[in-house]
Amino acid sequence: MPARTHPLPHPATTGGVDIRLPWWALALPTLAFIVLLALILNPSDAHAASGDPAIARLLERAQQLLAR
Repeated sequence: MPARTHPLPHPATTGGVDIRLPWWALALPTLAFIVLLALILNPSDAHAASGDPAIARLLERAQQLLAR
């Protein structure tokens, strides 16, 4: 005699649950990304980066490649 299988229950649906993010949950990461991108594209604005010239050369090379 074959065993009867029980159907799996359907996953719970959201059924009107409203999940909303606050405005700053998207604005702050976007702002941080833009600031970091601007520093990468123009490394001369990064005043605290005084040290290894290899990093500066790498950033300048990356800027030249992105400008093409």
